Amino acid sequence: MQDRTLPNNTTVSRLLASSACLLGLLSCSAPSPAAVAAARADASYPHALVQRAASAVTPALVRIHVVEVDYRSGREVKSESTGSGVILTREGHVLTNHHVAGKAEQIVCTLADSEDIDAELVGTDPLTDICVIKLLPGKRAEFPVAKFGDSSHLKVGDPVLAMGSPLALSQSVTMGIVSNTELVMPALFWPFRFEVEGEDVGSIVKWIGHDAEISPGNSGGPLVNLAGEVIGINEMQFGLSGAIPGNLARQVAEQLIASGKVVRAWIGLEVQPLLKSADHRTGVLVSGAIPGSPAAEAGFEPGDILLSIGGSPVVVRLPEELPIFNRVVADLPVGREVEATVMRNGAKRVLRLSPRERELLRPRDREFPEWGMTARNISFLEAQEMRRTSSHGVIVTSIRPGGPCDAAKPRVVENDVIVEVAGTPVKRISDLVAVTAKTIEGQPEPVPLLVHFDRRAERYLTVVTAGKQRLPEPARETRKAWLGASVQVLTRDLARALGLPDETGVRVTRVFPESPAHKAGLQVGDLILAMDGQTVPASRPEHSEVFAAMIRQYKIESDVEFDIIRSDQPRKLVAKLGRSPSEPREMAKYRDDNFEFTVRDLTLVDFARQQWQEEQQGPVVEGVSEGGWAALAHLAVGDLLLGIDGSPTPDAASVKETMTRIAAAKAKAVVFRVRRGIHTLYVELNPKWPDAG
Repeated sequence: MQDRTLPNNTTVSRLLASSACLLGLLSCSAPSPAAVAAARADASYPHALVQRAASAVTPALVRIHVVEVDYRSGREVKSESTGSGVILTREGHVLTNHHVAGKAEQIVCTLADSEDIDAELVGTDPLTDICVIKLLPGKRAEFPVAKFGDSSHLKVGDPVLAMGSPLALSQSVTMGIVSNTELVMPALFWPFRFEVEGEDVGSIVKWIGHDAEISPGNSGGPLVNLAGEVIGINEMQFGLSGAIPGNLARQVAEQLIASGKVVRAWIGLEVQPLLKSADHRTGVLVSGAIPGSPAAEAGFEPGDILLSIGGSPVVVRLPEELPIFNRVVADLPVGREVEATVMRNGAKRVLRLSPRERELLRPRDREFPEWGMTARNISFLEAQEMRRTSSHGVIVTSIRPGGPCDAAKPRVVENDVIVEVAGTPVKRISDLVAVTAKTIEGQPEPVPLLVHFDRRAERYLTVVTAGKQRLPEPARETRKAWLGASVQVLTRDLARALGLPDETGVRVTRVFPESPAHKAGLQVGDLILAMDGQTVPASRPEHSEVFAAMIRQYKIESDVEFDIIRSDQPRKLVAKLGRSPSEPREMAKYRDDNFEFTVRDLTLVDFARQQWQEEQQGPVVEGVSEGGWAALAHLAVGDLLLGIDGSPTPDAASVKETMTRIAAAKAKAVVFRVRRGIHTLYVELNPKWPDAG
């Protein structure tokens, strides 16, 4: 750890004097033993403070591992991430960032003593990027807590510690100083904004800028002063590191603990700092009001100078003062009339308005696998931006390629707004859930549904054949004659190198066990030049299918005489052709929609290619969807599935039976035993079932 704390003035003087002595700039005598002891005490002073401060917070420090969800390509996609947090109540409430745990499906926290404890989401606030989770107590009656300090007392130059778990490593501490107590995104970065779920965090947060090193994984961890008090929550690294002030973070956390959400007022007023050329020294410039908002209804006009609102005077001359104004507005009483004083054309006016409760700018998505899409509700502000007359309807946020919506004509695409399905109006997500259950559940086949949707200013009709998409039945192919040997073309270069410049044919690269080729005595390295006296006309790489095509021309159980060369000696072999084995596409399959993996039964080709022994029975994993529970557990394509929860799984049908039983029981953990190459291992899947609470 790099110590960036400045020693006190006495130590500075002694260090300067010592440097001057070394440089020969001063005439110095040897220091006395007492002076040496005093210098050592002064030099250790900041280190002792750092150790005491870190020790005070470390017991309450938490590493957070989450399985979170995102929505893309028409699916709910799961992924793993880590962050940090700090315990703020004896009951186990942990303060962290929204971008760490706000979208978590599963949460496991590691405490300072390395104990892993499950946690649950209490509430989250994207606008401040603050989230509260709660440790599930288990055997513990209470948890250690961190002490919070007053972040408003911070000064530039104050030493601070950034504590957390960078890059998911064990808890660590870095040190720096406060560089800026009012850090905002500069206008130079326009149009970039620090956004979380579409919310402009910088509209309400002024960060504490500091130079203590933080990395991914530090997010949500505490910024600590040398008194061992939490004075910020680390959030970002943008040149300087940025922390949410502790006073604001604690205020938001207390509301989340009390009610699970933060209630804020919204008036729909758009403002900016006073123009540099303006004569006014107080107030904020009104640039506009959202149509249909309380501010618009109250009569605010562009160019007004808002002097006060709800009894609070307003001064916004600099961008750093905008978050303060926005917090004043957010704290207005919801549903109660307040007064606002504006300066318009040189005269003061009083306007009256009733703030509304602020809603999320971007409501949460939901996956509709029966439709092959993800969708969500539309917020009031989004509806205004989309020029819609209301927020009724469900906006499509992503489409699964090849899914029902993608296959409709015309297709349903991202940003379309579904307003009616099968004669039922769809105003909210809950309406689409209900009509989906009513029309699709229990149906053995997908159901065609008439869908009304808006695309910008146009109203479309289409038919979406929605429902659970079944795996296609295995294609049964006509059996052909089969030799049971893999070959490569005897190219001109190979023929010359082997001393057979004028010959054409193929070279045997593999002989399948118990195949006609094996029984006839064919060996790897044999050169096949002719069949029943007919030359094998293969001499270039593009002739790779010639030999197989010649074999398929025979009937099954035909006796074929092969002219071969083995060890430079010509020979003849006779093989009775067999029936071609099943192809992988012909085998029975099972797809598990809960864990999102697919298995199929084995073919003879699988055993030969993987060099498996016959006793290694089980279906092979053919597909693992990105972001599913199976993918999170690292199940891999090509794994041989030997058993599930101790029960053997000899084929795809047995996997289906076992997984159906597991789904009914909603098992907390499922253990697969798999064969991967030469290794056998156990893969543990830990799902969160949709209706498990």
